[in-house]
Amino acid sequence: MAEPAPAVEQADPADMDAWASENASDPAAAGGGEGEWQAGGASERILNQDEIDSLLGFELSDGEDGERTGIRAIINSALVSYERLPMLEIVFDRLVRLMTTSLRNFTSDNVEVSLDNISSIRFGDYLNSIPLPAILSVFRAEELDNYGLLTVDSNLIYSIVDVLLGGRRGTAAMRIEGRPYTTIERVLVQRMVEVVLADAKAAFEPLTPVTFNLDRLETNPRFAAIARPANAAILIKLRIDMEDRGGRIELLLPYATLEPIRKMLLQQFMGEKFGRDNIWESHLATELWTTQMEVRAVLDEHQVPLKDVLNFKVGDTLMLNAMPDDPVELRAGTVFLAHGQMGRRNHQISVRCSGPLSEAARQAVREQA
Repeated sequence: MAEPAPAVEQADPADMDAWASENASDPAAAGGGEGEWQAGGASERILNQDEIDSLLGFELSDGEDGERTGIRAIINSALVSYERLPMLEIVFDRLVRLMTTSLRNFTSDNVEVSLDNISSIRFGDYLNSIPLPAILSVFRAEELDNYGLLTVDSNLIYSIVDVLLGGRRGTAAMRIEGRPYTTIERVLVQRMVEVVLADAKAAFEPLTPVTFNLDRLETNPRFAAIARPANAAILIKLRIDMEDRGGRIELLLPYATLEPIRKMLLQQFMGEKFGRDNIWESHLATELWTTQMEVRAVLDEHQVPLKDVLNFKVGDTLMLNAMPDDPVELRAGTVFLAHGQMGRRNHQISVRCSGPLSEAARQAVREQA
């Protein structure tokens, strides 16, 4: 026979109240592990995936042009913003107008060129974001002694080939995936790139003369590395529409390429370098008259071995090759000013200038002004 189940004794309410009062300060005894998390870790909350993405700045819903937030915004804060170079927008607006005319002549078709946006990006991030297949044109800015990158996407490549080889209007360009670009396609794209680079040269002409020469065409982004992956660059996205066909051109200029003309790109308007500010000129002239400058009178120069210089002692005599009537040189730092004659005036040694200010000194003054 089965043993009868033990009877359950009813707890005394007085005993339960005593036990509750004794363990009121012990969360583990009152509710185990879960009670301990609720009492001791009330301020600690586990983040969900959306909150983690927002903290790190990686939002899947945001496009590549979206505003960065979180830690990613802090990391990318070192990038050079094109807004600090206001003249760039004027230059590329001029490039859009020039390309509209030149591409119409090149394709004999109705071409519309528009500027999508100008943004700052790291060079390595851009190489990883290029949609393949594409043709990457590496060009050299001769006067700036550096390189740039021009990317033509697949849609524009097939559209240009279709237009130049007599494709019908109203039909989309045929795309054949999974094969490399043929020689004919590469040659036609190269001709279009040369037209764009010629327009870029004309766009920079009012600011500074820059010659852009095509260096090579690449289809693999790894072979188009013109800067370090962490270097900042300026990305310009241009949209080219030919009725129902078209594509995108992306022009990338590393910040190192634009560094020689950075002062020019900081101008607020194109005529800033030609205008004259009379108030500033008069203020500068007034301040120059009150400026103090240290002028040195050099009696003579000769070279001494370093070991002799280290052995100099108090009381040593240095013999100079200058005579009392020999002229001395007046210098401001390393700049030669004029020749002078040593003399004495009111019990003080003085120098009287015996010639006009040198041309090198005049040039230095003009450069400072």
